[in-house]
Amino acid sequence: MGRKRLQESADGRPTVHTVAARAGVSIASASRVLNGVGGSPETVRKVREAAAEVGYVPNAIARSLQSQRTELVALAVEDIGNPVYVEMMRAIESVVADSGRQLLVHATGGRIDNETALLRRLANRYVDGMIVSPIRVTADHLTALQDSPVPVVVVGQLAEDAPVDNVRTDSRRGIALAVDHLVATGRRRIGFVNGPLDTVPGAARDAGFRTALAAHGIVLDENLVEVGDFQYAAGRDATERLLARAEPDALVCANDLIAVGALHALLARGRQVPTDVALVGMDDTELARMMFPQLSSVSLGSAERGRRAAELLLQRIADPSLPPRRAQVAPSLAVRASSAPATHVPAPREEVTS
Repeated sequence: MGRKRLQESADGRPTVHTVAARAGVSIASASRVLNGVGGSPETVRKVREAAAEVGYVPNAIARSLQSQRTELVALAVEDIGNPVYVEMMRAIESVVADSGRQLLVHATGGRIDNETALLRRLANRYVDGMIVSPIRVTADHLTALQDSPVPVVVVGQLAEDAPVDNVRTDSRRGIALAVDHLVATGRRRIGFVNGPLDTVPGAARDAGFRTALAAHGIVLDENLVEVGDFQYAAGRDATERLLARAEPDALVCANDLIAVGALHALLARGRQVPTDVALVGMDDTELARMMFPQLSSVSLGSAERGRRAAELLLQRIADPSLPPRRAQVAPSLAVRASSAPATHVPAPREEVTS
C-alpha cells in the first residue's frame, strides 16, 4: 500500500511512476514515451498499454511549465457572430488543429480596453500566441503589441513600421471595385452606408468611396452618405435615414450585415432591388449568397487572411527571431443579382384569365 501511494499523486491520480511500474520500465523511459519523444517499439507498446490500464492522464500544467508551451493559441475579434469572423475563425482553426494545437476565441465587442487587457494578459503566457483583429488601433494597442512576451499577429491595417506580423487587405480598393461595377451598369446616384468613421475599416472605406466617385467624375452628394454601425439593425436604420432625404439608384454597403439591413429597408419602402436600387455589400460572406436577390459583394478574403495569419503565427512561435512580416490579400468582386444593369427590366407576368 505504501508503494502504491508513492506511485500516485496527492489527489490519487496515477503518475509517470505508476505507469513505469506497471510497464516494467524505468521512469525515464516511461516519461519519454508519454511526452512523445519515443523509444523502442516494445517500450512504447508497454508504456501505452500500462497508461491505458491505470487511467493515466497527462498533467497539462506540468508539461506546460516544463516545455514552456501550452499548445493553445488565441483569436480575439470584435464579434464572433459576425459571418466575416466566422469564416476567418474556421480557417485559423484548421491550420491550428493541423499543428496539434487548440484555438481559444475571445469576443472583445470592439472595446479598446478589452483588447489591450487581453494583450497584456499574454504576460501570463496562457497561450503560445494570439491573432487579433482590432477595428480601432490606438497607441495602447501598439504598446501592448510591442511588449507582448508571446507572438502576436494582427489582421488589419497597421503602420508599416509596426514591429509585429500583419495580414491586411485593401478595403479602399474593394470599395472602388464596387463603385466601378455600379458605374458600368449605368448608375450615377450612388449612395454609401458605412460603419463608424473612427474605426480603421470605416475610415478606409469612406475614403475609398469618395476617391472612387471622383475617379469617375461624379460629384459626391453628402445626402447619399450615411453612417451607422457594422450590424444588421444599424444598417437598416442608417439606410432608412438616407432614403428619407435622398433618391439613390445604387447603394454600396460597408459590410454584408449592413447590406442585408439596407435590402430590408429598401423593400419596406417599396423599392425593388436591383430594378430601382442596385445593392453591393462587402466581405462576401455566406449571408450574401443566402439573400434574395443574392447580394453582389466585395470579398476581402476573410478565410485567406485567417489562414495566412495562422501560418505566420506558427512560424513565429517556432522561430521568434524572424523579422516582422507583412501579408497582403487582394479584394475581388462577386457580382450577383442585386446589382444587375440599370437597363434590366423584369419581364411582365402574363395574367391568367379564366
